[in-house]
Amino acid sequence: MSQTPDSAVRTYIEQHRAAFLDDLAAWLRIPSVSAQPDHAPDVRRSADWLAGKLSETGFPTAAVWETAGAPAVFAEWPSDDPEAPTVLVYGHHDVQPAAVEDGWDSDPFEPVVRENRLYARGAADDKGQVFFHTLGVRAHLAATGRTAPAVNLKLLIEGEEESGSAHFRALVEERAALLAADAVIVSDTGMWSEDTPTVCTGMRGLADCEIRLYGPDQDIHSGSFGGAVPNPATAAARLVAALHDEHARVAVPGFYDGIVELTDRERELFAELPFDEERWLRTAKSRAAHGEAGHTTLERIWARPTAEVNGIGGGYQGPGGKTIIPSSAMVKLSFRLVAGQDPDHIEKAVRDWAAEQVPAGIRHEIVFGAATRPCLTPLDHPALQSAVRAMGRAFEKPVRFTREGGSGPAADLQEVLGAPVLFLGISVPSDGWHAPNEKVELDLLLKGVETSAYLWGDLAAHWSRTP
Repeated sequence: MSQTPDSAVRTYIEQHRAAFLDDLAAWLRIPSVSAQPDHAPDVRRSADWLAGKLSETGFPTAAVWETAGAPAVFAEWPSDDPEAPTVLVYGHHDVQPAAVEDGWDSDPFEPVVRENRLYARGAADDKGQVFFHTLGVRAHLAATGRTAPAVNLKLLIEGEEESGSAHFRALVEERAALLAADAVIVSDTGMWSEDTPTVCTGMRGLADCEIRLYGPDQDIHSGSFGGAVPNPATAAARLVAALHDEHARVAVPGFYDGIVELTDRERELFAELPFDEERWLRTAKSRAAHGEAGHTTLERIWARPTAEVNGIGGGYQGPGGKTIIPSSAMVKLSFRLVAGQDPDHIEKAVRDWAAEQVPAGIRHEIVFGAATRPCLTPLDHPALQSAVRAMGRAFEKPVRFTREGGSGPAADLQEVLGAPVLFLGISVPSDGWHAPNEKVELDLLLKGVETSAYLWGDLAAHWSRTP
């Protein structure tokens, strides 16, 4: 009896497991820490290594792309089917700083396997999750007898995600024609747990600002002048107090304009997840849940916009008292945005709101940082459904849905390329991203390989390119 495609995929993966892990370990030994200038040669060495390995995998095009910062890697493997959709996989090859003295049990750049877990900086974030696509595409070809993938497959692997992706958008804009795709798959994410495979459908955007308030030209005596001139520290406190209403909704007029509300089905899907709020609070080092009335904790962190005070200061903060009216104060704010919100609109709304709140006699300045747009993929999108089916085949379990409360460069790909973004990752919360003893579960890593192997054929079968 001939092998089924599933058994053929699994057999191929098992036969090539050792070589795959040896190659991954070699890549993990390169300390590609983009945030530390001394490691710039290592980031370049990492890019060169990956481009060479992708070429060895079979990608006809595999190149290092220069940026004004760290280099990225681009690879392309066209399908032999003219109707095949084009899929772009995003990830990053740079990693967070790490040293034994940070609390590691072993050298963070000397991979070690303990209890079927691979420990090394980058094992999960993000080299392991990038690299599983190399064995996945080869298993896809071996199981189907193809000589090229069932989709037009592209990879863009960034080199400075861990240091803010400062040059990423410019790279995407410059290379937009080469990066054009029908869908983007981000393999820089995770699952709910080892027992609950999940696919992420969206990521929040981000806008942040610093508001500086100026009163007297210098600190002045609070006895001689207090109660008779405006105090910028008091103005800062009132500004913060006015940020939310009594229901914990953001009180900036126009803040909620255009947002895409959760559907009843999405709320039901969130509720299906085995969420333990008490355990979550322990992880958050907090004692009570809080947030916008009418929404669950998961809804608040995944699908609702927020405004947070990141810092507030002004006046004397040393030991003892100093009876002054300070000359200045400051507030740092950040806004997490959901689908339908426009960062430019949010910036204008916040500026107008602040101008209304600041009293006469206080001068204020607002500086906004670079914004990140939110992204959301509809549940019925064919690319998302293919990812769900592929992961379900690999894990042999129902696949649930999540969103991501944080923000990242994926939204730049969505906006510039005009393609939907979905997230395919196998990392679990215990993997310790950015922390000592980062690891990846080897069984889950190989499930990622298997998911990748199934995905390309499923996409081709269920999603022909629209003329």
